[in-house]
Amino acid sequence: MVAKPVVVLEPADADACYPSVPAAPLEVREAELLAKGFAALGDPVRLRLLSMLAAAPAGEICVCELVGPVGRSQGTVSHHLKILSEAGLARGERRGKWVWYSLDRARLAELREAMDA
Repeated sequence: MVAKPVVVLEPADADACYPSVPAAPLEVREAELLAKGFAALGDPVRLRLLSMLAAAPAGEICVCELVGPVGRSQGTVSHHLKILSEAGLARGERRGKWVWYSLDRARLAELREAMDA
């Protein structure tokens, strides 16, 4: 088999052919953290839970109070809250039998800022 020569085409206008690279592209780790946060928001139940955490009058709410409004079992609600927690969007604190959750507003702000950038 005979190798074919590689043909390199030179652009007539180099500026038109090479788009500018953003001044501050996301680093790999930053992109991974953002993706994890956005993935956690990709479920309607988790979005509803997040909105309930945001609206909690005392800034926190017991998992037992979230079961009825979302119409899911306590285990399912806990699973979704775990995903939100792993993404850094919620924080849980065990108090006896129950876990109380609050919204991490700083993390949510990071996701918002990423969308504005």
